Amino acid sequence: MSATADHAEERTNPAARLGFQPEQVVQEIGYDDDVDQELRESIEEVIGSELMDEEYDDVADAVVLWFRDDDGDLTDVLVDATTYIEEGGSILLLTPKTGRDGYVEPSDISEAATTAGLSASKSVSVGKDWSGSRLVTPKAAKSKR
Repeated sequence: MSATADHAEERTNPAARLGFQPEQVVQEIGYDDDVDQELRESIEEVIGSELMDEEYDDVADAVVLWFRDDDGDLTDVLVDATTYIEEGGSILLLTPKTGRDGYVEPSDISEAATTAGLSASKSVSVGKDWSGSRLVTPKAAKSKR
């Protein structure tokens, strides 16, 4: 595939745009009937396998975390999610867009990410009802394993 085709895929495929790569192991947390099925399918297409569910007990390259305002304490959920990812892995935090049930304030996301030891990227639209924030462990941080 040419470099131009790669860039075209990144623009059209939300999973590629979000940084997912072939053969990654991606765990999904917070799945419910309100999630964006197109985004899930897009991620599975890019990684070449199904998303691992919450019962998966090995280390993943990335975590897809669907979170709504009434799902509990975001900091706690993020800390728990970091135990599932490889050092240098990322968490794609997906929250309902403004005005949707379960909307989470950006300041709450930023505060929770910082408290959990993560750095947040800017929010991106990933579907009709969901926004995403890519959270990563700081480069200087070392895994607790």
